[in-house]
Amino acid sequence: MDFSEEWKSLWPISSVFSPPLLSTTETGPLIFNPSPTTLTQLFSSPSLSPLLPPPFPNLSLTRFLQTSTADSFLLPSTRTSIATQFGLQVPDPSPLLCNRIQLLRCPGTASVVVFFPTGDNSDQVGFVILSVKDTQLDVRALGDSGDVFVAETKLNQRILRLLVNPVADFDFLCSSLGKSCFITIGYLLACTMYSVFWFRVRIKKTDSDLERVVVDFLGSKLFKTCAVVHACWSPHLPEECVVLLESGELFLFDLDSCCKTRGLIKRFLGKKLRILWSDFIDLEKGQWLSCEFSWHPRIVIVAHSSNVFLVDSRSEGCSVTCLLKIDRLVMGNPMRSDQFIALARAGSDGFYFTVASNYLLILCDVRKPLMPVLQWAHGLDNPTFITVFRLSDLRSHPKDDRYKWASDSGNCIILGSFLNCEFSAFCYGPGNKGCVAFEILKFSKSFCAWGLPSELSLSGRGCNCGSCLVSEEFSKDALPEWIDWRQKKEIVLGFGIFDKGLSVQLYEPDSFGGFSVIRMMSSGKLEMQTYSAAWEFWNNSEAHKGLRKSINHFEDSLLYAIGNEEYNFPKKFQYLKLDYLEGSLKDNLAKVLVKKIRKLSERPGRKDSSESDFHQHICQKLKAYGFTKSRSSPAIYDVLKYISSPTSIHDIALKSIWGGLPMSILCLAFSTCSDLLEVLMNHKKVSPEFLDIPDQGQMPPFPLRKPSCRSSKWSHKTQPSDALVGPIVPIRVLIILRKLYEAEETDGLSANTELELHCNKVMQVANEVAASTSGSGLYNEHAVSLADDTEETCYVSQNEKLYSLHEPVAFSGKLSTVDPNPGSSGCESERFTTLIFKKHQELVSNSKMKMGGLELFDKWCPSELKFNDRAMNFGPKELKTYKLLMRQDRKFQEGFELYQKYSSRSNFPKQEL
Repeated sequence: MDFSEEWKSLWPISSVFSPPLLSTTETGPLIFNPSPTTLTQLFSSPSLSPLLPPPFPNLSLTRFLQTSTADSFLLPSTRTSIATQFGLQVPDPSPLLCNRIQLLRCPGTASVVVFFPTGDNSDQVGFVILSVKDTQLDVRALGDSGDVFVAETKLNQRILRLLVNPVADFDFLCSSLGKSCFITIGYLLACTMYSVFWFRVRIKKTDSDLERVVVDFLGSKLFKTCAVVHACWSPHLPEECVVLLESGELFLFDLDSCCKTRGLIKRFLGKKLRILWSDFIDLEKGQWLSCEFSWHPRIVIVAHSSNVFLVDSRSEGCSVTCLLKIDRLVMGNPMRSDQFIALARAGSDGFYFTVASNYLLILCDVRKPLMPVLQWAHGLDNPTFITVFRLSDLRSHPKDDRYKWASDSGNCIILGSFLNCEFSAFCYGPGNKGCVAFEILKFSKSFCAWGLPSELSLSGRGCNCGSCLVSEEFSKDALPEWIDWRQKKEIVLGFGIFDKGLSVQLYEPDSFGGFSVIRMMSSGKLEMQTYSAAWEFWNNSEAHKGLRKSINHFEDSLLYAIGNEEYNFPKKFQYLKLDYLEGSLKDNLAKVLVKKIRKLSERPGRKDSSESDFHQHICQKLKAYGFTKSRSSPAIYDVLKYISSPTSIHDIALKSIWGGLPMSILCLAFSTCSDLLEVLMNHKKVSPEFLDIPDQGQMPPFPLRKPSCRSSKWSHKTQPSDALVGPIVPIRVLIILRKLYEAEETDGLSANTELELHCNKVMQVANEVAASTSGSGLYNEHAVSLADDTEETCYVSQNEKLYSLHEPVAFSGKLSTVDPNPGSSGCESERFTTLIFKKHQELVSNSKMKMGGLELFDKWCPSELKFNDRAMNFGPKELKTYKLLMRQDRKFQEGFELYQKYSSRSNFPKQEL
């Protein structure tokens, strides 16, 4: 068995009993407890609270279509196809995923500048100045108003991420600060969803006090097509940074040239790193996460949800190396899917980095690809925040120097989530000093985990006992679904740790050292608290009582905006009665209509609205299609005669039903603009708008027509026209009314059943008329001929068989397996996916005749084309252009194998130009 360090690193710490590479002694205390007595409120202002819009349930488009249209006639495949047209539904990035405050130390002074997003939409850069005076922190904001300093430039976009980069040459800065001038101490980067903005931070001091801080806007970059995923400053060159987009594109920006130009606001272009990611990863799976600089200014680490890459741009073409794969980390549990979610640089040399997945925290070395140095099972829920500190920064100013070697050589990873308010500390370093393993690890440059992961309470108020933790979770579950527990509990939005130089001036030496935290709360408070290193968690009885009290009595925080002012406008509510829609969805429309009819019949003075001229108008429309009063229902072949473009079985059935409605029912389906009833809306009577019935021959319900010419507001000059409009009543309502007109019994009346039966009849006729011509495989051999008991015989037995059935490839063989309803039949899908159309007669029977008019357009089209304007000019020039286009189209069709198969199956004759 292989007992090398590489083999040991495959076992995650805290997931197995007695894991390898775990050291628990001679490292000093690794648990950090907050001191309740040091909790100090530094500043409070509404400008520090983000005032986010209220959260809504995360319901994807596909899930919405499936849940809201389960009882409708929208096919499952149609729902999925609609949702896929919008691409991957990724929720908007939350501003609570990142640290909302950044600390920038002012060299040569005892001051720190705290940056944070502010403004009504968190679209401005705000800052306050913290200065240490007599072991106390003094906060300086803008004058006596108590508000904060704000950069002059307003971004007009919500800030999602802030990053600072100090200038490294502190000695030069300290010597230059003696002069009465402004000195640049660092740079600030602000990321929005689609833009990046750069600022320069300058200070001016007099004697030993900081006089002024200025934040200058340098420029911005707008990415129009892709959102910004992450950005990072270079630790090697303070003026350079890298921006990662959601498409995987990397841009390198250099601010040096912009800083030398004054008075100009530039739109940065940046240098795009040419990387062909499709050679290394499937871009359709997963998403890009983060980027960090490595040991060289031109080497960048890029994290994807499935892989971590090392990009070397020192040469003309970027070389890409895979450092880590998520598939290799789940070998211990192959049934569990995992993905990377966070990345951070570890250490100052740039060789080490740490990456977190849903279940693991991994420490890696760029010099050892695909081989983790250490692994932990973190046990946190969606930890999207990760940062690394030197252990000497967390155990600074100790009384006991016994563990100084461990503090100087150890590191601590803080992993957690601001959304869930859960953070843990993971310490690591070389092996125990004085043992053989320590000497071996010192030469092999490897690390051991120091102790198990420990919880870190950034809020400084929590109690770690099991009773309090369980009670808090129960209190969250007890809240209603529409109330987020973050709105009821004060949470941490961001934090920063003072460096050792300022920590010495703030508190007395501790037994094993500690650190001071500056944190921003959701209530708009800026607080400071000291944490001390200890061997075990403190039993804080005051925090226990405070937590128990806060659980029973929640107080509203200012995390989500609920409106700063009272609503000063009159409130008006309009209600719509959707009883007809509900009856149609539940298939009990007959009961609803019967109840409505009984109420109308009881009203006194009821008059018949039908008129003779209206009957004549409807009759003339139907006679144009061969329908007469003597037929109770039009022959299906009569409907097929007017089908030129591909039409579904469902639409043909609707047209046939429309043609078979009695005149008394049609009076309800159509009306004139002057007879439409007006509806009271906003204290004004308005009439609804419907489409005019076309004059040219179309079958009801007239799908192809122009909008009506009526105006939204009638006046005394413009009166309503007498044009016939409609339909104004849905077909399912008319089907039920016809059944009620023919019979008095209402039990068993179903518009859905009636429509399904009619679709079956249309399907049988369509199979017969199409199969007799082409021998298509769509013909159902077990179909019963309508010639036995209907009057369709004379139409089916004609010699001219000119119809063809077509099923789009997208629907072929898929809908029957997608439909989630086990009781649905194949006909439920076929009536929407099976299309029928009539071949052009002249194309079939007179294909060798010379044609020179608009009928030429039917030559290469399987179906008949109809033109509204038959008087179009079609001369020699047009004919020459037409032949050129047809020749190109013919070459395309001959090279398209699928179309050739379809043409031969449908028995289309070949045409010559």
